[in-house]
Formats: sequence, C-alpha cells, structure tokens
Amino acid sequence: MTTKREHSRGSKQSHVVDIAKLPYLSAVEREALEKVTDRFAFRATRYYLDLIDWTDPRDPIRRLIVPTHAELTQWGQLDPSNENSVTVAAGVQHKYTSTALLLATQMCMGFCRYCFRKRLFMEESRDKEAAGQLNEAMRYIADHREINNILITGGDPMVLSTRRLESLLKKLRAIDHVRIIRIGTKTPAFNPYRFLDDEKLFEVLSEHSQPDRRIYVVCHFDHPRELTTEAREVVDRLTRAGVICVNQTPISRGINDDHRVMAGLMNELSYMGVPQYYFFQCRPTIGNYPYAVPIVEGYRLVERAKTLCSGLAKRVRFVMSHESGKVEIAGVDRRHVYLKYHRAKDARDDHRFVVCHRNDNAYWLDELRPVEGYSNPYYRLRARAQEQSGVSCMPD
Repeated sequence: MTTKREHSRGSKQSHVVDIAKLPYLSAVEREALEKVTDRFAFRATRYYLDLIDWTDPRDPIRRLIVPTHAELTQWGQLDPSNENSVTVAAGVQHKYTSTALLLATQMCMGFCRYCFRKRLFMEESRDKEAAGQLNEAMRYIADHREINNILITGGDPMVLSTRRLESLLKKLRAIDHVRIIRIGTKTPAFNPYRFLDDEKLFEVLSEHSQPDRRIYVVCHFDHPRELTTEAREVVDRLTRAGVICVNQTPISRGINDDHRVMAGLMNELSYMGVPQYYFFQCRPTIGNYPYAVPIVEGYRLVERAKTLCSGLAKRVRFVMSHESGKVEIAGVDRRHVYLKYHRAKDARDDHRFVVCHRNDNAYWLDELRPVEGYSNPYYRLRARAQEQSGVSCMPD
C-alpha cells in the first residue's frame, strides 16, 4: 500500500520546484536536500510524484526525481562529452557528419537526477546554449547538405507550445536535405497529458511525419513502472499519427541496475511496438556519482537482460557518448573490454574496433587503457596534455 496523494487530471500537470513543498518528506530530509537543490535544481510534475511509493525509501521512481545528498560528492565534469567543442551555431551541435543536434529549449518537464546536461538548469549557464530565435541555427543546417537528420533536444522540446513546435517543424521541413527529424523527450513519462490533452499536437506531428521524411520520437522510459496506461496511450496515439517511437535509457544505480528490470522494460516496450534503441553508460557528470554503474557491470546487466527477451525486444546497443564518439561496449572477457565506434567525431575512427585492458572499476572510456597500437587523436592530445602536466594518461 502506498501513501501517494492522488491529484485531479488538471493539477497532475502542475510542477513542484521547491523541495520544501514535498509533504512526503520529513522536515529533516527536506532540510538536508535543500543543500542539494541549492546546487542542482529540482523540478517534478505532480503526475510523476504520484507514481512514487513513498513508504519505500528505495523506490526507483523516487530515486529518479527526488534528490539525494550523495549528489554533492565531488566527481565528474559539467560537460563530460565536451559538447562545447562541437557547438557550431547558437543551439546547434554538429559532431557527426549526417546528424545535427538542435537544443530547442533549456527546460524540462522534470529534472532527472542523473542528467548529463544539468548545466543547462544552473543559474551560471542559463539561456546560453539553446537556439533562441533559430535563425542562425536554420542557416547553418540549410548550408550543410550533408545533414540528413536533426535531433531536437534540450532540455525537452515538448515543453514548447504546440504553436512553437509547429513553427520549428515547418522551418526544418523547408530544408530539402533534412529527411529525419528526431524529438528527444521524457514527457510521455513525466506528463503524458501534454500529449493527451492537445489534439492539435498530434495533427502537427502527423502533418510533418511523411512517408519518406519521418518524425521519430525518442522516448525516455527508464523503468517499467513509468509505462502507465496514460503513457501507453501516448505511444499508441503517436504511432497512429505516423510517428515512429523508439526508447533510450541510461543505466542508473538504484533505478534500473537489475537485469530483470531491464528485461521487463524491453519486453513491455516491444509489446507496444517501441524498440529499445540504446542503453547508455551514465556520463561522468558533476552530481551523477550516486547513479553511475561501472562499464563491466553495465555490460553484464544488459547481456543478462537480453537472455529474457525476444529478438524484437533486444535490438539495443550499450554505448558511451564520449567526446571522441558514440562508443559501443561490444564485449567483455576475462582480460579485455571490446569497444566499437558506432559513430565517430573523427572520420578515421568510424567503425574502429578497440581492445582495452579490463578494468572493473572504470566508469568511462578515459579510465580504460587501450592495448598497444591504438592511436585515436583524442588519446594523443590527452596523453600529450597529461604528459606535460606530469600526470599519467591512463590508469596503471
């Protein structure tokens, strides 16, 4: 039995942004967590808070949205994948030849505690990375014909009004070489009523998802309990509107670091017609230490989960979004970790296969030591910089 508080459909869409206003926490908990939210913002919909079993302090939905004091542990960087280095125009990142990323907003329906872009919600960087008026972004995309797909992200694009989203889609559809538009969103999990109460939204998406120019909605379900009746209805309505839905999930400690939970998520999504697209290695972002799982452990979890799934449910790749590219963790044996560049920042690394010495304590590519002969430019620059500072490039 839970102690969650039921809200009306209208109030479920409202937000709580002050941890002190969570009635489910004790006064002592609220006081301790205010120190965390002074550093890392808190935001949640009442709908999502109602999914929590407040009698269980280890509830995975609670862990995803409610801060923990361990977030103040010194670990990681604010921009661990160095997205700043591939920012080519206001709100535009162009890391991979055919794909451009468009940061359409710096706001979300809720703030995942493990977010790798939490810098967007911090006062010192507010309103510095999003696209704003879009003119510069559209010029860049139009001038680069090699870009055939756009990922609209942020923040979460679904916080935009339907009118603004429609304007953005029209601008992108006016660029002939943009064939795929992806919308990355956790809104079906955080606030499905954003979709269900807006018939115009489905009309807009249907109009711009064409037979040879599809819109993909990249959902962000982290746990099977997020797949509520309302969330499933959103996916069904999107599918009927001609939108293709897929799902991606970071492996997060205390949320889905259990192969049975992973398998449950993949299987349920497959019944809904939604392929699990990626499992992500949690990026070493400041504040993310309590949610991070080592690479080898993550690989084992994914592989064990796959044994409980059909072929349709387990088409997933386990990857790291590293500064040098999207690196797939392809295998682990007694001595080595086997990696493959799924996408690469440097064309010379496209599809490169990399063998590293196994390190069960490694959370990120930088902590793995490649075997002799690997000469990725990222490592050459990193080795040179650390050589000059007297610090070893790789752990012994």
